[in-house]
Parts: sequence; C-alpha cells; structure tokens
Amino acid sequence: MLEAAGVSPDQEAVYRLLVASGGTTAQDISLRTGLNGTDSTQVLEALVRQGLATHTDGTPRMFQAVPPDVALLPRIKSTADALDTARAEAGRLLETYRETARRHDAGQLLEVITGAEALRQRLKQIQVNAREEMLWFCRAQYVAMPSGSNTEEFEALARGVRYRVLYEKAFFDDEGAIDNVVAGVRAGELARSVPWLPLRLAIADRSVGIFPLVPGGPHGSPGEPTTALVRDSSLLDALVALFESYWENAVPLHLSAKGADLTTDDTGAHPSLSPADGQLLSLLVAGVADKTIASQLGLSRRTVQRRIQSLMTRAGAGTRMQLAWQAARRGWL
Repeated sequence: MLEAAGVSPDQEAVYRLLVASGGTTAQDISLRTGLNGTDSTQVLEALVRQGLATHTDGTPRMFQAVPPDVALLPRIKSTADALDTARAEAGRLLETYRETARRHDAGQLLEVITGAEALRQRLKQIQVNAREEMLWFCRAQYVAMPSGSNTEEFEALARGVRYRVLYEKAFFDDEGAIDNVVAGVRAGELARSVPWLPLRLAIADRSVGIFPLVPGGPHGSPGEPTTALVRDSSLLDALVALFESYWENAVPLHLSAKGADLTTDDTGAHPSLSPADGQLLSLLVAGVADKTIASQLGLSRRTVQRRIQSLMTRAGAGTRMQLAWQAARRGWL
C-alpha cells in the first residue's frame, strides 16, 4: 500500500511491526516475519537509509520507527507533486502529438457530422465542455435545435460561460422567438441582431466550431443536414473573425422580462421610455417588421405603428431612420 511512497512490500511489513512494537531487534523481526536474519537486517538498514527507522548503537541494535507524519507524509507529498508534474508534462506531450496529427491528417482538423440528432448531440457537448465563451449565429428556422430547447446554454451561463449571440431579422418571425431571446438575455446572454447571417455557426472557447457543409433538416433542403466540426486551425480563426465582424456592426438587443432596459433620456433627469416602448424600439432598430413585432408583443399592427409614431414625435424625428439615430444619441439603445 505504501509502494507509491517508494516503500517495498517487505519494507512496509517491517515498518508496520516497528510502529506497532515501539522498538525491536533484527532477530525478533526475523522471527515475526519469516525473513532470515540477513534479509531482516538488510530491510531494517534500508528503512534507516530512507529515514523510516532509527537504531541504537548497542548490541543487539534496537530499531525504532520514525513517526509516520515525519517519515511518510513528506515522501507522499513529494510523490504527489512529481505525479502532478508528470501529468502536466504528459498533457503537453499529448497536445503536441495532437497538433502534429492535425498537421498531417485533415481528419483530425475537420470532422463531418451527418444528421440532425448527431448535430444536436455535438452542439450540447461543446456547450457542456465550454469554459469561457460561446459564439453563435442564429438563423431563422432551426435545423437541429428548436428555439427554447437549448437548456445547456442556461447551465453554462450559470457557471460563468459568456454567450454572445447574433440573431438575423427573420429569426424573430418564428413563434415564441422573442420570448426565448428574452429568457436568454435575462440569464446573462449578450444578444445582437443583424438583417441577415451567411450561415449557422457555433464556436466554443475559440477552439472548436460547428457550421453547415450542406443545408438540410426540417426547414432546409430535403435530407439530413451535413455539418462540420472544426478544431484549432486557420479555418476556425477565419470563422471567429467572421463572427467578430458581424458582431461589431450588429444592433444590441436590450430585452428583459418586462421589456427593454431603456429607462432614461440623454439627460438622465427623468424616465424616458416605458419598458414596453423600450422593447418595441429595440426590435424596430433591429429590423424586425411591424407585423412580426405586433404578433410577438400581442398588439395590433395599427397599435404598433401608432406607438412608433409616438416615439418619433418624442424624439423629434421625421423618419424611422432619424428615430434610430435619436435613440442612439439619447442613450436609449
């Protein structure tokens, strides 16, 4: 049991006798262990050299155990430290091996995933393993993971993973889409919107990404979707850069359970927008159509248009474009 501390089975048996007896001779050890006199003496002297035992100078010599907390615990700690060092070095060697393998085998860089269920499982897996950040392109009409079904996002957000999610305008046409985005933002998701996205994309910790190779699935072309999982490579770097370029030019979505968190004007002196108007403005500036806003907010299209006109009057804007500019200037967005 003490072999990890560099103690052989014979040495351990003798050391245990010394601990239990308080002190004994080589002859007594021989009688109690079955070792011959020479072997018992050699084992005892080995224990002395290792700092596990001491002996008197008389004849016969009396051997005593060094207390375990003095003799063993430092050895065990040293062994544990050595194991940690070896484990870290093995990890570095493994990473070097994988890097070499990736450079010589494209299969190590790019993995093809066929089918919606396999894609769904991989999307869940990369989120479970994420430790720092998830980047997402969310397009309209799901392929493998319906809006609102991604419970892994909430678990990852709870353990400190940052989510930055880009939604294209058409995404909000799906039933319940806004409510699902609101739930994500409430949990800590950073959400923005753009008119259109070129592809679906998920990237975990900038080290692994998933994107489509061939469209397909419930709302794509016929047949199962074919996607790719890509690891550290120039291709993944390009996908991260693509995300960042779209993120930089996207419109922030300030949504919450009560609407948008847009409550003061440019002077900060008094309330400016109600939560409901804040949410309407956020969706409008994101490019969501009046009809979709009305449907998602449970309002008539005429009511939506009337409230937009009211916002334009309040901001002194003659057009919706001017409203967006005034909203940004006043800090409403």
